[in-house]
Amino acid sequence: MKPHIRDEKTGLEYELTGDYYLIAGDDDPPPRPIGIWGRRRLNYLKTHRQTLYTSLLLSGKLNDHLADLNEEATAMAARLVRELAQREGVDERLKAADPLSWVGRMNSIRARVREMVYGELIYP
Repeated sequence: MKPHIRDEKTGLEYELTGDYYLIAGDDDPPPRPIGIWGRRRLNYLKTHRQTLYTSLLLSGKLNDHLADLNEEATAMAARLVRELAQREGVDERLKAADPLSWVGRMNSIRARVREMVYGELIYP
């Protein structure tokens, strides 16, 4: 059996997969993951911005919007955590000297960063 055949009537190409011929087409890239920030934005859009949610959904741009926002929020959160930790002196020396204090201060920094990201990107 040939690995590829073409139907002259329809112009479709078929590809041999196992024992069956399936329509061969351009494989769409897999959808990008939306992550935790994207899921939070999705929930916000569904609840508070229904018109924008419907518009993005019907235009097919919802997943791209959520994936872009997730990437932007992840980068922003990482940058802010680094900057705040450096500014407040939460570093490896503190981690070695007083691990409990380091954990508490890092948790505080991460909580503040989460609120900043929510305010600027997720729930504007």
